[in-house]
Amino acid sequence: MIPISIKVVSLDLVKGLYAKFIEWDVEMVDQETGTASYAANTAISEDLGQVEYILTDKTGTLTDNKMIFRRCCIGGIFYGNENGDALKDTQLLDAITSGSTDVIRFLTVMAICNTVIPVRSKAGDIIYKAQSQDEDALVIAAAKLHMVFVGKNANLLELMFNGEMLRYEVLEILEFTSDRKRMSVVVKDSQNGKIILLSKGADESILPSARAGQHTRTIAEAVEHYAQLGLRTLCLAWRELEEDEYLEWSVKFKEANSVLVDREWRIAEVCQLLEHDLYILGVTAIEDRLQDGVPETIETLRKAGINFWMLTGDKQNTAIQIALSCNFISPEPKGQLLLIDGKTEEDVSRSLERVLLTMRTTTSEPKDMAFVIDGWALEIALKHHRKDFVELAILSRTAICCRVTPSQKAQLVEILKSCDYRTLAIGDGGNDVRMIQQADIGVGISGREGLQAARAADYSIGRFRFLKRLILVHGRYSYNRTAFLSQYSFYKSLLICFIQIFFSFISGVSGTSLFNSVSLMAYNVFYTSVPVLVSVIDKDLSETTVMQHPQILFYCQAGRLLNPSTFAGWFGRSLFHAIVVFVITIHAYAYEKSEMEELGMVALSGCIWLQAFVVAQETNSFTVLQHLSIWGNLVGFYVLNFLFSAIPSSGMYTIMFRLCSQPSYWITMFLIVGAGMGPIFALKYYRYTYRPSKINILQQAERMGGPILTLGNIETQPRTIEKDVSPVSIRSPVYEPLLSESPNATRRSFGPGAPFEFFQSQSRLSSSSGYTRNCKDN
Repeated sequence: MIPISIKVVSLDLVKGLYAKFIEWDVEMVDQETGTASYAANTAISEDLGQVEYILTDKTGTLTDNKMIFRRCCIGGIFYGNENGDALKDTQLLDAITSGSTDVIRFLTVMAICNTVIPVRSKAGDIIYKAQSQDEDALVIAAAKLHMVFVGKNANLLELMFNGEMLRYEVLEILEFTSDRKRMSVVVKDSQNGKIILLSKGADESILPSARAGQHTRTIAEAVEHYAQLGLRTLCLAWRELEEDEYLEWSVKFKEANSVLVDREWRIAEVCQLLEHDLYILGVTAIEDRLQDGVPETIETLRKAGINFWMLTGDKQNTAIQIALSCNFISPEPKGQLLLIDGKTEEDVSRSLERVLLTMRTTTSEPKDMAFVIDGWALEIALKHHRKDFVELAILSRTAICCRVTPSQKAQLVEILKSCDYRTLAIGDGGNDVRMIQQADIGVGISGREGLQAARAADYSIGRFRFLKRLILVHGRYSYNRTAFLSQYSFYKSLLICFIQIFFSFISGVSGTSLFNSVSLMAYNVFYTSVPVLVSVIDKDLSETTVMQHPQILFYCQAGRLLNPSTFAGWFGRSLFHAIVVFVITIHAYAYEKSEMEELGMVALSGCIWLQAFVVAQETNSFTVLQHLSIWGNLVGFYVLNFLFSAIPSSGMYTIMFRLCSQPSYWITMFLIVGAGMGPIFALKYYRYTYRPSKINILQQAERMGGPILTLGNIETQPRTIEKDVSPVSIRSPVYEPLLSESPNATRRSFGPGAPFEFFQSQSRLSSSSGYTRNCKDN
């Protein structure tokens, strides 16, 4: 049962404020674009403080999505290797000047195999409007190499090459899809009437379609070389078509476009009929630099116990290099990459078993283990070896998944959610939308690939580095405040209920209420709501301290502030305070000639005084506003009741005037506060002084103004799996949420049987913790 005062008045209001705090945070504004953070979902801010897995896209999320053409390989010749810039390579410029056939074709594919639209500015300059940053980089590079895309009029394309105008008519566009991993255009050369197929795409999509007899070994080596440098690669190809072949194919293509069932599959099948016997021209290498602050952000969040998975459509080597550069994984010997590959079920099974065995046997070593898997092997693993893959997912803190499709990204999120992990997915493009929507928390980056991800997400930020502040500051504060607010609201409601129950016993269970209707109505609406709502600005630690010591997020991840044990504590406090208020009030006033209204007002006054001190005790950072809300609210209680007591028809006429004129009333208040708060203050002093938590240590250091030398070891403990535990049963009691609006949200606690060794272990698989994770088999 959730009191209406919690659900409607308090929680919804403060959750809306949490969202506004995120939007008002000037430190989360991208200064380059002026983009501020935005919270589309106001119900899950506290979930940010309990994130355990972050699944991130690479391009545009970790990187800047500013594509720069750096190198290329055409006809087996490498350009740009010496100076790192193919645009300034004299050998390439000489080949263009001499009219090398392969080079001209290569530049032509770069310039027109795309969906770019050239637009002339008022100054006469050509500006390219591109959906993809890769296409934009290729068209700009081609223009700098004298193959300038100058105009597009309906289906007619115009190129300017060394002062000569070239015109091509676009006959068909074979669009890029995540399954085909390539794009093609069929054009007709207006100069000679030839019909040409131009293609570009991933190496595993283009190279198998090479014509018989063409040696593609040099191209494959170039792709691997560029990928080792962390560059994005695309293979370019060309094929001249016979007119009869094109016309016959065109009919099939139009039929495929008109079907209503399995249209995408039919189109891909028809495209395959044309995209074969390609002449591979070469490969491009494009640089996409990391965003500022990405390595530091990932390092900080990993210290907070958050695991990272990179889900990308790029090549394996490119993804690994980016992962190394942004602290996803540690280089040898501190880190170790385990590769899962294979084209058949048997190969993938053998590779998966080998990696699992390595994970199990090396968990005692302080090594950063990560596994790498591509989309093909992932498809086989999820279909035939899902149980083993789930175990691997739990054992590994880091994963790099390459060449994965949008649906596979969503599947990986679903696997982690099935094990009751709190997941956050972050991306910037349309291919990340399914992953973002599948996760418990979706974060979109307002990037250069549009706003599809940002609009589909719960939160939108301008840069990846803002994720650190979103989780550690806003997520943690929101969780702490919600934990206090929800439990305090139960406490104050139970307090008045217990007093009513006790009174019913001495009144013969007559149904008589100790409090009048006005007091009961005003109790939640006026007397106790303001102080607790102002707790929305309370901070147990400064933002600087939180960012310097991200390990304290473990308390939120473990549900230490909101779980059955803490709720039991507040329940006990309400029962204890109800006994104190009732017993002292009865002994002080029941044997005098007191009216029922006077007795009820004394008990109500005791409740209000106690709650003022409870809120003061639980407040960590006092401001003028908080002092006004706590003590001003106490004064307001008396002001309101003096007004009611001055109204003859109110039923409380002169009661407050009489009570406040009696010394016994103030002595009773003093006794209630002393008896009710004394033991609680003593217990808090004992814990703060003799058994301080890591947060208490940080609070003491803040108040004393001294540095914090160390908070203990934060390295993860060895991950082991009990022999008698099922491979997918790796974690224990999961505390279901007391209050949550997110569909699959859970509040986790390590349970009474497993001491929370805060800085000794953050491992989910430590056998000493004695907990298991129950995953759902899908």
